[in-house]
Amino acid sequence: MTKIKAEKKINLTIIFGGKSAEHEISILSAKSVVKAIDEDKYNISLVGINKKGGWSVISKKELLTGKLSLGQVEINKNTSIKKFACRENTDLLQGVKFNKNKVDVVFPILHGPFGEDGTIQGLLKMLDVAFVGPSVLGSAINMDKDVSKRLLKEAGLPIPKFLVYQNNKKEEISFVKIKEELRMPFFVKPANLGSSVGISKVEKEADFKKAMEEASLFDNKIVIEEAIEGKEIECSVLGNENPIASVPGEIIPTHDFYSYKAKYFDENGAKMAIPANISKDVAGKIQEMAVNAFRILCCEGMGRVDFFLTKDNEIFVNEINTIPGFTPISMYPKLWKESGMGYPELIDRLIKLAMDKQRRERKLKTSV
Repeated sequence: MTKIKAEKKINLTIIFGGKSAEHEISILSAKSVVKAIDEDKYNISLVGINKKGGWSVISKKELLTGKLSLGQVEINKNTSIKKFACRENTDLLQGVKFNKNKVDVVFPILHGPFGEDGTIQGLLKMLDVAFVGPSVLGSAINMDKDVSKRLLKEAGLPIPKFLVYQNNKKEEISFVKIKEELRMPFFVKPANLGSSVGISKVEKEADFKKAMEEASLFDNKIVIEEAIEGKEIECSVLGNENPIASVPGEIIPTHDFYSYKAKYFDENGAKMAIPANISKDVAGKIQEMAVNAFRILCCEGMGRVDFFLTKDNEIFVNEINTIPGFTPISMYPKLWKESGMGYPELIDRLIKLAMDKQRRERKLKTSV
């Protein structure tokens, strides 16, 4: 696999934090990327976005030690991070320079809304800066679980049954109707969020109201989805026009489901089987389906495709994460490691794909 040559250093800016409920996870991901990156190849600038949308240039030491300015946010009993200083001035974007270096490529490690949904991607496209991951359309589609599921269904890929409700519409939400259409149990989740934030499993009517209230805290559109009994399988995808898939891995939750707490703050929240304990034939079908879903949903660069696999080997596509976690326990880099691509090489490939995408787009005419 081709690596980026080191004759000339690439000016790389990593943007992290953000306004979403996944702010803290973004910081953990950024730390992991910075630790793994080959500084002989890159001049690295770090930009943190606080929960109010303020941008700040951050030093590597501030990020890795957690000594970020302004206010403290507890992560767990052993770890804490601090919010970023909110700077009113907008000169960070003038001339597209950070820390006096012209930016060659941006790695937006921003999970959830205002980072993974096409917003930051649109800004970077307007500034003509190369960036890692899908462009505006692919980012927006995959952030919205309702839209992405409808596109997958239209393309003939198997997905769990689901219903959608809008908070701003005065429509009656009938538990009886949902139970009839989806059966029990089912999941209630915000349409535009990741990392299992705001997701509840409903196993009895008494849980339903609380689950809807929880999801409504994070989004005005709520997806209610049938629970598929079986294995939770994940597969990493990498590429632009010719994407490739990693070996599949399995998440084995020790909680009732793979919740936010289980993912990030409970060391024993889940076990990982990498590669997944499935047949070669099933693994091949999952890899093929992962690449197919990646293309259908207009992805570029990277994506982690999540599946359900029943005991009868039925495969259902759950969703694609276009900026998957990069923490030390995240599946995206772990699956590529098992597939023969280490963390530093994976970062190199992602940056090369970003720059290739920009060169391709710059060839397009912008006038007639």
